[in-house]
Amino acid sequence: MTTDLRETPPTDTTDTTAGTTTEATTDAPAGVRVVDHLAAALAEHGVRQVFGIGGANIEDLFDALDGVGGRPRTVVAKHEFSAVTMADGCARTTGRLGVVAATSGGGAMNLLPGLAEAYASRVPVLALVGQPPTALDGLGSFQDSSGRAGSLDAQRLFAPVSRFCARVDHPDALPRLLAEAMAAARSHPRGPAVLLLPKDVQQATSTARRPAPPVPVPEPRTPSVRLDRAAERLRAATRVLVIAGEGVAAAGAKRELADLTARLGAWVAVTPDAGDVFDNADQHFAGVAGVMGHPNVLDCLRRAELCLLVGTRLPVLARGGLEPALAETPVICIDPEPPFVPSVPGLHLSGGLRDTLRRLASRLAAADRPAPGHAGPVPLAAPPPGAGGLSHAAAVAAVADALPPDAHVFVDAGNTGASAIHRLRATRHGRFVVAVGMGGMGYAFGAGIGAALATGKRTYVLAGDGAFFMHGMEVHTALEYGAPVTFVILNNNAHAMCATREQLFLGAPNPANLFLPSDIAAGVAGLFPTLAVSRATTGPQLRQALLRGNATSGPVLVAADVDPAEIPPFLPFLTAAGPVPADHEETVHERCAVHAG
Repeated sequence: MTTDLRETPPTDTTDTTAGTTTEATTDAPAGVRVVDHLAAALAEHGVRQVFGIGGANIEDLFDALDGVGGRPRTVVAKHEFSAVTMADGCARTTGRLGVVAATSGGGAMNLLPGLAEAYASRVPVLALVGQPPTALDGLGSFQDSSGRAGSLDAQRLFAPVSRFCARVDHPDALPRLLAEAMAAARSHPRGPAVLLLPKDVQQATSTARRPAPPVPVPEPRTPSVRLDRAAERLRAATRVLVIAGEGVAAAGAKRELADLTARLGAWVAVTPDAGDVFDNADQHFAGVAGVMGHPNVLDCLRRAELCLLVGTRLPVLARGGLEPALAETPVICIDPEPPFVPSVPGLHLSGGLRDTLRRLASRLAAADRPAPGHAGPVPLAAPPPGAGGLSHAAAVAAVADALPPDAHVFVDAGNTGASAIHRLRATRHGRFVVAVGMGGMGYAFGAGIGAALATGKRTYVLAGDGAFFMHGMEVHTALEYGAPVTFVILNNNAHAMCATREQLFLGAPNPANLFLPSDIAAGVAGLFPTLAVSRATTGPQLRQALLRGNATSGPVLVAADVDPAEIPPFLPFLTAAGPVPADHEETVHERCAVHAG
């Protein structure tokens, strides 16, 4: 790895450097608990919140994390999955390490799906997991997960969903393992790190020397010879399509992407989870790529002489419907990991994203070039009004009218998610986040709360009733901590994406996926009398309720009924439902290639 001391740090709020430790150390005071060392170290690393749920085998850490003396504040969630997603949302919007703490047994097991999302989406999260005392390992202790005497082995369980996993069996081992865990979480590829903390180790005192806070180091650099080859190919192409992913936001490389795009005169598409990485109103913007995207992206790809992937490996949700055209187009990929798309001739630039984009742009002419003419991100035609409530198109339009320009937006899975990805433009100064790594329903509730508490910005959570019934009680967490979150619940009284799949592919929906009617607004208002709750039946009512919510400082919930029979803008559904709309024409081969969802 080459170190270039001339590199400047990021100028936005995203921290792009991988943590590492130096030989410098500070002496730990004698007779101080390990958990106090841990709390102090987290504060030194810039951690401001620790999300989680307490319990006997993690209570000592919660006791040390009381916010006193600059230590991180604890935020108690309703479920450990949501606690992980809170840490995830914090990390995605701030660039800081997200931290979650949970007890042993069922609490630890509930972390797994959230950590899997962070692993798949390359989000830096540190999980601190309590364990029974070491003296009871293998002796039938309650919630034993030491792996001894036939017990569950927590270390083997968490290893596949983490970049680093270790059990701290001795007090003096914590400083080293904590430093290694933080470095692993923030190195490329980023992702979760897990420390298993037996209760007696947490309570023990230690005089071990604590490593100093990590010194940021530059990411690996793309070799100049590969940059020269990429620049030569880009200069030779008159029509380039850039497909940018969430890695651009994680690296704080939006300005670098915009500069390179202007020099190339390229079209720019974004992956479903990266709507915010390029100005959606820019003339170069082609739309969202993939199965929830815009027809214009496929048209641009067919016309392109070269496709440049930036901050994405182009997974199936981002390339669905594009595969035949991609197979005929040379691809250059700028990302720490190689793309999922084979290309001949292909070129992979695996260095740090910001540095690679800057150095690549410096090899191109400085003059800005307009993009060749294109249709732009025109959404599919809105469906006619249905008997079951608002259309998703009308609901998303109301959200778009009310959305503050710096708001973060967290979109959940299902029909609501597909409609929002397709129809809602990202704000100019906030994140637009979709959990496409694992696609877990209910992700957005915790993630939106974590983002709001970490940044103080108004954060919108867009979710359906299915996601609400899974993890919507995190509304209580938002209320307890005064988080500026607006929850928009679009209720079709169904697991409608499942029902739509079954209708299209199996001939009829499973009745179990069609629910009895529920009044979510009335139910939430009854549970939480101090929460601002509204029910909207029309687009203007929804817009007005959201605008009122923007003027408040705390959480808001607005529910609206939407049509369960509406087919969302999801390519596998559109192609299976019959003739594809004229502005979304696909070939038979493209229809057969789409297997997402």
